[in-house]
Amino acid sequence: MVTAVPVTAYPLPGYGPSGAVRRPRRDARLWPWVSLGMVLALLCCGAPVVGGVLAFDRFAPAPGTGAGSGAPSPKPGDPPTVERDWLGERVTELLARQASALLAGDESGYLAVAEPNSPMARDLRRQFRTLRAMKVTRWQPEMRGKLVRLHEPGEWRSEIRIRHCFVLPECEPIEISLGLRWRNAAGQLRLINVEEPAGYGDRPRPWETDELVASVGERVLVAAPRAFRDRLPELLREGEQAARVADRYAADGSPPDRYRIFYAGPNEWNRWYGGDRAEWTAGYAVSLGAGQYDVVLNSTSLRDGDHGELLRHELTHAASLSGTTRTDGDAWWLVEGLAENAAAAGRPVSRYASLPLVERLVDGGWNGELDDVMPTGNAPDWRVGAAYGVGFLAVRHLTDRFGEAQVLRFFALVVHDGRSEEDAAREAFGADWSTLHDECVAYVRKTAT
Repeated sequence: MVTAVPVTAYPLPGYGPSGAVRRPRRDARLWPWVSLGMVLALLCCGAPVVGGVLAFDRFAPAPGTGAGSGAPSPKPGDPPTVERDWLGERVTELLARQASALLAGDESGYLAVAEPNSPMARDLRRQFRTLRAMKVTRWQPEMRGKLVRLHEPGEWRSEIRIRHCFVLPECEPIEISLGLRWRNAAGQLRLINVEEPAGYGDRPRPWETDELVASVGERVLVAAPRAFRDRLPELLREGEQAARVADRYAADGSPPDRYRIFYAGPNEWNRWYGGDRAEWTAGYAVSLGAGQYDVVLNSTSLRDGDHGELLRHELTHAASLSGTTRTDGDAWWLVEGLAENAAAAGRPVSRYASLPLVERLVDGGWNGELDDVMPTGNAPDWRVGAAYGVGFLAVRHLTDRFGEAQVLRFFALVVHDGRSEEDAAREAFGADWSTLHDECVAYVRKTAT
């Protein structure tokens, strides 16, 4: 079963500061970092290189393990599990050497697991250059379970998990799972394919499929296909400004180590993170688990100078939603309204561009329920802008009355702690939610008309 990608999506320009949310997933596991240097220190015995691929004597002890340790070398007549376990150790060693090459900037070493000049080698070269451009600082591959023998002679499949960081050596690692397909010929292993494991709907990530260029600032990393290299300075400048706003809304007061922003051309937009976005989407933030988010912008929907408002909205999602376990659609008005308030950057409500759309919604018979305002994926553009406008006005009213700190407390209780709006309002505001809800709705109606 493919899991839904938890994203926040932002409408096309022209409908005012806005963002739809499918609620983010929380992976509460905080995986401990094991130093790659410690792993590599164990691999003290070198292995010969044959045709660019590490090769091992089928009857020698596992390199680096010493005689009598590790899986025994397979011998004629041994059960199949002996070969499986021995090859599994070889895969672990190959991946550790590849990780070391990546962090050292050794492209040939990174490609050494694949057949020279093969499609797999070309894919790895593109990936290596992108990861290096994005300032990869940690890359820790780990086998999950045992190798699985495939029907094709000599072919095996391994499931791996890679914990990685960009820019900062000390960060909460991001995690990704991959399926690797190997071919074994007389103890010589070559990587022949990389597959997405079943059950993942948030792939591919940009660095998996495309060669990107990148720029790094104090708070953000921005990356784009080479065709958009000239956009990086503007994206970096506006991203840094947006990050300073988004940091104020960080969950538990702890903003992300770095905000990651990817600028997508038409092909990338339809491919990254599964594509399939609502037509009105100009950008989105997608959860990677463990409180990590990527932000993706749609190049076909944005003009130069259009990025600031969108970035303030999406980076605020990345900051404020970190760690939430809420489900799709819960408190949508609150999640989007908070991001809209950040996007507005303190401008007067009268300058909010979507007010005419909110008026259209109100005049069209809106039922006055905040929890019912979330737009569908195929909603017309005006309806999308109006929905975000309702969220913005409701949050602005609460902020004007109680202050930003109390609104953030209400947000944390509802979105992060899963408390009802009734309980959260009593704790954060000392007021009854039904009364506050009606006040917010009255403010929406009055302001929009």
